[in-house]
Amino acid sequence: MTDVELQLPDPVREATADQPRARVALAAALAAGPLHAYLFRGPAGSGKSAAARAFAAEVLAEGASDPEESRRRALLDPSPHPDLVWVAPSGSQHMVEEIRERVIRAAVYRPFEGGRRVFVIERAEAMRDESQNALLKTLEEPPPFAHLILLSSEPEALLETITSRCQDVEFAPLPAEAVERVLAGEGPPEEVAAAARLAGGNPERARLLLSEHGRRLRAGAEALAHAARSGEVEGAPWGQLLKTAESVGAEAEDAARAALERESEGGRRIGARELAEETKRVGRRRRTEALDLGLGLCAAWFRDLGALGAAAPEAVLAGDRLDRLEADASGLDPLRAREAVELVQDTRRRLDLNVSEELALEALFFRLARALAGA
Repeated sequence: MTDVELQLPDPVREATADQPRARVALAAALAAGPLHAYLFRGPAGSGKSAAARAFAAEVLAEGASDPEESRRRALLDPSPHPDLVWVAPSGSQHMVEEIRERVIRAAVYRPFEGGRRVFVIERAEAMRDESQNALLKTLEEPPPFAHLILLSSEPEALLETITSRCQDVEFAPLPAEAVERVLAGEGPPEEVAAAARLAGGNPERARLLLSEHGRRLRAGAEALAHAARSGEVEGAPWGQLLKTAESVGAEAEDAARAALERESEGGRRIGARELAEETKRVGRRRRTEALDLGLGLCAAWFRDLGALGAAAPEAVLAGDRLDRLEADASGLDPLRAREAVELVQDTRRRLDLNVSEELALEALFFRLARALAGA
């Protein structure tokens, strides 16, 4: 650990415990004095939000009349600190007017306390181009007391003019051990360990895998893989994945509708058409994410079959399904298992092109069955 890192405040050190690159970058920023714009980039669940809150708390504490009290309030979620503005989309996208009012126009007002204000935009990739273009002037000519932190899991969706004006802070997927620590006690130890490894470093995805929906996704993915391995087509074995994804999407749509209705009751003007369109966007996005996760689990199953076929059981992700995996791996050429993984990944890419999900999964099943039979 460098001398600069050793001087890091505890909240920042704890928030970046599993992110060494981000820890070094934030330590240097606090030592030299924070810049006016940062882009925290990295996969969902990698700790960007916690790191942003801890970093913002330190920025606001410096120069405050009571640094400890300023830091304490900034670290609360939600935070009552008047100089910390945290903007998260209520649906699939940030509302243009909310970015204008809460960030662009608010950034010109001097701090209520201390000498700085911090504006955090969560899921920055969800800003429409209109919002990003409007934000550009604030990034180019920020007031001396304003600091912006953009959080993004998909920075390629941001305009280059936005990203080029921000200092990058890189976050990597969390190691499985870190995810396992986060989820300790939320399920049987073997299942928690498997969920942590299957989630690819995303604690929220791992938590989903431990939920009823997640368990059904795993069961659907395994049923599809097992049926393709045995060539059993009866009963449309891809159907459970679709049904579960639809259920996840419907639940998300209901939750988004309730959230927007609460905002409307609180005084925000939301038309009936806007509410319907936004809730449908949220539902579609969550359904697609769930289906992609299900296919990812299917690919992981074939990957595990290949690992067992290559006599590498230590590489298995779904350790809580070892008996079933060993039965499916019996007599299977590892090369066939790797080919199956590629077929699943190809289908995941095709779904990005808005092809029919049901037809894509049906076609995948027959391609898998042929590949695994050696045809």
